[in-house]
Amino acid sequence: MTIRSTIFRKLLAIALLLISVTLLVLDFYLGRYTAQRQVESVQQRLDSEALILAGELKTVAPGQLAEWVNEAGARSQARVTVIDPSGVVEGDSQHDYETMENHSNRPEILEAHRTGKGASIRHSKTLDRDLCYVAILIDYRGQPDFVLRLALPLEDLDAAIAAVRWRILEASLAAAVFALAIAYLFSLAFTRRVNRLRAFAEGMVDAHFSKSPLPAEDDELGALGQSLNRMSTQLRELVDRLSLESARRESILASMVEGVLAVDDEMRVTFCNQSFSRAVDCQFPVPERFPLVELVREPELFEMLKQVLASGKSLKQRVQLSGPANRALEIQAAPLASPSRPGVIAILHDITDLERLERVRKDFVANVSHELRTPLTAIRGYAETLLDGALEDQENNRRFLEIIKAHAIRLNNISADLLVLSELESGKQQAAPESLSVRAAVEAALRTVEAEARVRGVSLHCGTLEEVEVMGDRLRLEQVLVNLLDNAVKFNRRDGEVRVEIGRTADGQARIEIADTGIGIPSEDLPRIFERFYRVDKTRSREVGGTGLGLSIVKHVVERMNGTIQLESVLGKGSTFTVYLPAASPLLLLK
Repeated sequence: MTIRSTIFRKLLAIALLLISVTLLVLDFYLGRYTAQRQVESVQQRLDSEALILAGELKTVAPGQLAEWVNEAGARSQARVTVIDPSGVVEGDSQHDYETMENHSNRPEILEAHRTGKGASIRHSKTLDRDLCYVAILIDYRGQPDFVLRLALPLEDLDAAIAAVRWRILEASLAAAVFALAIAYLFSLAFTRRVNRLRAFAEGMVDAHFSKSPLPAEDDELGALGQSLNRMSTQLRELVDRLSLESARRESILASMVEGVLAVDDEMRVTFCNQSFSRAVDCQFPVPERFPLVELVREPELFEMLKQVLASGKSLKQRVQLSGPANRALEIQAAPLASPSRPGVIAILHDITDLERLERVRKDFVANVSHELRTPLTAIRGYAETLLDGALEDQENNRRFLEIIKAHAIRLNNISADLLVLSELESGKQQAAPESLSVRAAVEAALRTVEAEARVRGVSLHCGTLEEVEVMGDRLRLEQVLVNLLDNAVKFNRRDGEVRVEIGRTADGQARIEIADTGIGIPSEDLPRIFERFYRVDKTRSREVGGTGLGLSIVKHVVERMNGTIQLESVLGKGSTFTVYLPAASPLLLLK
């Protein structure tokens, strides 16, 4: 409330003090002025009375002087005293003049002898009271330097002064009440304006500040209000710009693939984005000033951040996070300047996939080198044998040449499959997809492997072959089916069988299932079966002429057609490959 405001109480107290002091000083001076005026008025009255009585005194006989003095005192309602030039009292209206002492040394008598008229206010020893005296010098029956003195008691004067002072006090109290009421209203209005200014100023830092501008008033507070209006506009523009910049930075940091972490000098998190939470496998969002040690238990990261904080220099380092994720991170940390307290900001690049790809690349190069070295070594060995004389050996030269041819064919198959993989992984735009009959592609693939199946004693069986149309490349689709059927035949047992089915899933996708009764695949090898040059049984794979790239090509082709492939296998009982491809849209089929 306004009344409880400190400034209101101070203003009101100051106003009350000023009014009180002013009225007290005014009452004091008015009282003195009134008393002085009253004394002057009494003295003027006594002076007038004395002049009148002086005219009468000249005709009064000495024997009648005492009687006249009493009569004059009654008529003038004052003490009347006649004093001869030597100071002897010749008559007094309020005391026995014969018992009175000599008055020659009285102040008013001395002044009257000196100037012709004297006045004083003093205590009368004769009457034992305070009196106001007025004395004039007169001639009495031809004798000069007689003094006629009139006096009034101060009690009457004090009563008159007190009455006047009471009136002044009443007027002062009325003025004080009026002035205090005005001061109260002024303080109230002033406090309300100050509170309004304070509320306006405090509201300027509010994010949802939308108060109307302060009204323009022609005084210092009005000028302050206008300054606050201008400042609020500028501050709002500045806050909006800062909010926009902050939102942009937050969006950029939040959308970064790299993890971002900022900590203060106490190793408490001041900011982190979702990528960082994913990298260290923690819950997001992270509360502000959350201890980093409770978030990530990685000594290398802590030591790195502390080193940057202590040295004030940037640092770059690779860290291998422990835990289930086992992620490899490349961390670049830099000191974070802050006016309040220092800190560190770190950018975490997840290089787990890069390292994995690097390992895959190295393995690929090693596998390619190994796959090529075997046929090349065989070709070179048999060629040197032929050149060293075996060419004339009619019993073995043809067999050597057939071996050289077989290895050359193997090299050609490897290079062809590598080219296919390279083409698929390059993302080059192939021919426009066309509507294909899955059943026709399966029948063509079965014809391709029919001879190989017959040689190996494997029977091919067709289950339900539902007519389904898909969009894609006919050659690539047939290549997928041939590779799957070829593997099902080559890695089958004697008198085994391969079964093919075509159908639709509940959501309308084309489903191609190829099952065999072959040797099967161990469960630990299932996750890597689609890797390049990965073989479950390396010896048999080379015996049957496999390049180790067939299933990798199958996976790439299926993914290029927006499909998926699944594998189920039981060691010693066989394997089942299921390919799911999006069915062609009926609208496309009508075109």
